Amino acid sequence: MFMARRLLAAGVTAVLVAALGACGSGGTGDGTQDGVGGHVRPSPETVSGLRDTVRHLSRKTVTDTRPHLVSKCTSATKQVRHTSRSGSGTHRTTRVWYTTERYRSCRKVRQGTETYRRVVRPERWCVSLDDVNGVKAQDDVWYRVTREIYDRAQAAGRHTRMQFAPTGSGC
Repeated sequence: MFMARRLLAAGVTAVLVAALGACGSGGTGDGTQDGVGGHVRPSPETVSGLRDTVRHLSRKTVTDTRPHLVSKCTSATKQVRHTSRSGSGTHRTTRVWYTTERYRSCRKVRQGTETYRRVVRPERWCVSLDDVNGVKAQDDVWYRVTREIYDRAQAAGRHTRMQFAPTGSGC
């Protein structure tokens, strides 16, 4: 009786998990659904348009401080119990002796502060496009791109048609 209830509960749980999994995902989880026949496009969509301007934002760092941690070790000892058994039956004897073992106990402790360079803004390469994806009204849209795409855009002339997969939007 108990086993039958357990199997029934496991079956109901499996059906619920499968149903919720099917309802919850609109696609494969790595893309977006376009609504035409349920086709899934990859997330890093490629954009196309006319090259407008390029912008390079260098990495910005500031000097900051953090706690300086050092290892502090102390020597210590502990008593270790040893046992030895011999014989059998009623003639069984147990011998117990103790030894002292030395060990080092280490831990990190704060000792002052240290200075380091903290990155406030990572290095970015950006490209601005006009007529994004053929829409004439979409002008001056900024996209973050890789260094290679930035170099390619910088070498291209103004209003040259480009197509690339951006790493982010805005600049």
